[in-house]
Amino acid sequence: MANTAAALAEQQLGATLRKDPWWGHPLLAGGTLIGFGIYAFWVAIAGEHYRWGPYLSPFYSPFFLPDWWAYSPAFLVMWIPLGFRGTCYYFRKIYYRSFFLDPAACAVGEPKRNYKGETRFFLFQNLHRFFLYMALILVVLHVHHLWEALWWPVAGVSADGSLLAGPHKFGIGVGTLFILVDVLLLAFYVFGCHCWRHLVGGGLTCYSGRKLGKARHTLWQKFTWFNTRHNLWGWTSLTWVGLTDLYIRLVAMGVISDARLF
Repeated sequence: MANTAAALAEQQLGATLRKDPWWGHPLLAGGTLIGFGIYAFWVAIAGEHYRWGPYLSPFYSPFFLPDWWAYSPAFLVMWIPLGFRGTCYYFRKIYYRSFFLDPAACAVGEPKRNYKGETRFFLFQNLHRFFLYMALILVVLHVHHLWEALWWPVAGVSADGSLLAGPHKFGIGVGTLFILVDVLLLAFYVFGCHCWRHLVGGGLTCYSGRKLGKARHTLWQKFTWFNTRHNLWGWTSLTWVGLTDLYIRLVAMGVISDARLF
């Protein structure tokens, strides 16, 4: 016990008095982030099977492909959610612990170094609020994408998955539900952001007597509900983005068929 305590005092990597498998969470979280990153990069460079009928993979939404761009259109939009999640307060904790062991877990020794905070290279974390503004726009564009997924051509969908010309009618398929859940989880994650909660109701030491103080306090309380579950929305939205893309991709490849519900 004394030796362990001395090791802790010297901040030796992995030194701890904990008896539980503390390494499980950083290992699982880090592995999940690596797996998602590999899948997202593969999806981006693949440049195909990202659209079927009115469905569009969220990795490619909003879709635009200028004439001067010779690469996958996914790279034109993926940097926004990547920047928002990469500078997110919650995900900072995850990858600091998983990849830099800083610290590996609570009450666990970390590599000896002079603490400099988020300085030098990590100054980019200060861009989080600006990525928030772009993420808010992204939510609106994804809602538009959902709206497009509700309208089907009367003539149907061609063999290659493209929309046939002609009038459209309202319809819901399984893919529409995937996109709906994806939009909701993305919105919950964005509206649970600490910066967003501060924008709508923060910056005050007292709401009483302030202009629109009661309304701002109410908004702050509402978004606090999302904020206290920020980690839940972070992981579920990240997972569902991959599942939505996978579903649309499998339908576009002809591996499975999309069921029309309405």
